[in-house]
Amino acid sequence: MNKNIELDTGKKIFPLILMVIGIGLMLSLLILRLNIVAVVCVAFNCIMAAVITLSLIIKNKVYAPMIFSYALSSLGIILYYTIWGADAGFGAFTSGLAGFSSAEHPLLTGEGSFFTRVLGNVLLALPAAASLWGLFFTARHSFGKTAVKKAVSALMCILLLGTSVVYVLTMNLRSKPNTVRLWDGHDDYLDGVDKIDSDSPNVLIIMMDDLGWGDISLNGAIYDTPNIDSVGENGLCLDNFYSAYSVCSPARFAALTGRYPYRGYADNVIYPTVDTLSPFAQTRIFNSIEMGNNADGMLGDEITFAETFKAAGYSTGCFGKWHLGDYGEYLPTNQGFDYFYGSHHVNDMKPFYHVREENGEWVIAHGTDELKDQSQATKWIHDEITDWITEKAENDEPFLAYYASPWPHGPVFAGDDFDGTSGMGTYVDCVTEFDHYLGILFDTMEKLGVLEDTIIVFTSDNGPALEGSVGELRGGKYLAYEGGQKVPFMIRWDNDAGALGEKNERRESSAVLVDLYPTLVELCGITGNGGEKNYMPADREIDGISMASLLKNDTVIHTKEHPILHMKREVIKSLQYAVPVSEVRALYPDYEYEVLDEDYISFKYFEKIQNDNSAFWDKNRKNWLHILNDDYAENYNRTPVYPEISEQFREKLHEITDNFKNNRRGIIE
Repeated sequence: MNKNIELDTGKKIFPLILMVIGIGLMLSLLILRLNIVAVVCVAFNCIMAAVITLSLIIKNKVYAPMIFSYALSSLGIILYYTIWGADAGFGAFTSGLAGFSSAEHPLLTGEGSFFTRVLGNVLLALPAAASLWGLFFTARHSFGKTAVKKAVSALMCILLLGTSVVYVLTMNLRSKPNTVRLWDGHDDYLDGVDKIDSDSPNVLIIMMDDLGWGDISLNGAIYDTPNIDSVGENGLCLDNFYSAYSVCSPARFAALTGRYPYRGYADNVIYPTVDTLSPFAQTRIFNSIEMGNNADGMLGDEITFAETFKAAGYSTGCFGKWHLGDYGEYLPTNQGFDYFYGSHHVNDMKPFYHVREENGEWVIAHGTDELKDQSQATKWIHDEITDWITEKAENDEPFLAYYASPWPHGPVFAGDDFDGTSGMGTYVDCVTEFDHYLGILFDTMEKLGVLEDTIIVFTSDNGPALEGSVGELRGGKYLAYEGGQKVPFMIRWDNDAGALGEKNERRESSAVLVDLYPTLVELCGITGNGGEKNYMPADREIDGISMASLLKNDTVIHTKEHPILHMKREVIKSLQYAVPVSEVRALYPDYEYEVLDEDYISFKYFEKIQNDNSAFWDKNRKNWLHILNDDYAENYNRTPVYPEISEQFREKLHEITDNFKNNRRGIIE
């Protein structure tokens, strides 16, 4: 019981194994350059702190190899974030106070140099390092009394445990993406964009959040959305339009870039990298795990439609929900937008607040407590976009406005004048409030004289979650079934000179959100290099194709050469495209089904997908083929009837999967 604390420098097997692990982690971090390894390192340090404490209690010993193991793992973290860090190195402390301005706190918001990263990372690790050194020093030197040495050693162990946990909450987790970058092609393309003519139309893109196919009255909602409907009534409505993903961030990536989110490591929800010490601090590590290769949002070398239109001479603004990153290259005004008002994050995460942003710098607009009460959000966003469009119209500046409403993503809120008015709950109150303000925006644009020559697009990022309607479709948000990815799509352009055909019509042919970017480029006549039409990036795969012919003549655009993909977490869950009836009849000449009287059959194939019936959650649907022409609810598996076609779809799915894996970023040599 009175045995003194000893520093054991011997060659005990277990401590040496731990030291080898520490060396291995340090080298792995520096070689692999992955944030996830840094997370493993810091978790290992917490475990080591506990093991060192137990060794002290049980053996009255401090093993030198364990000390070195902790120190080497920590050194790896410091070196990694010093060399490859993506900010100043001072961790994530940016939530701050109401009125926080990123310009006033450059060391906390993505700026910095090699020296600030050294300083920041060393300071963050210093408390744990001091505790570790204190324990080593105490064990190595003699004290006058055994009790004093034991007490000091115990104190150092407690400090080591505590500071290790604090380091988890405060460490820098922002690092440079570890992937092939496409900056040269990015810059070359934008340098080649021609300036627009004076008669080029304006663009207003309205994207809802979690609004289902059946949540507008034009698609059968049991409540009225007259102003949303007016887009389709004065233009076109697509009956078979799909998001490129069934959850928020990836779908927005697809809309902005014309590429499937897999190409940019954006295969899942993007989480905040700030607000370190809040109860939700753990979200800072999610991006590292979910996205991979250290991507913290939409990579800056992706080319967005905002960048294209800005290079062509448009003023560009983004309003509402961004949800594609919250610092540095990931910010909206570093991705082609001149101005941003809204939230970098989604409204059920902390932190959540509205900011005003220009030139990659932002200031909190209304304080940091908006997560509690979002009832003013619709009006605030409406006021901002209205003021911005008014300014551009009065100055005769062509504009592209991306109106990314946060609604009706939960938790839903409605303003005081709308809360409780629908008799159908807050969800419908929220949607009808948005519809009301959209009508005011359209009236304002008409008074300004810009409504008729503005291409207006209305759609949603995916299907509904807890509330909302998918009509008669199967599934909902986060599922690759129709209800998760089939969304409303309407387009209006009063001065289109025939580009949309007859007004107030519906189109049957399928399209997908990656088609939006090339469609806008064609409709607006964006050219490059002195007149090259439909000017799109040439150094990378653009997965979308222009919908112009579909909009005008209901032309089928998604055939085997350009299938629609439904993905989830880097896996193609299903493949969809139209097959000419002539090909089907050639394979099955004796079949006489009514669906074969059409020109094309729209097939959708699942190799494997989870059951949407919660009573049979452990069952998967494998090798399922659907015909969406007569079975849009995906009720029946047609593989037994069309086995050869099912096999063709399976082979195509594997072909695309292999191409993605071999050339993830879609580089064109």
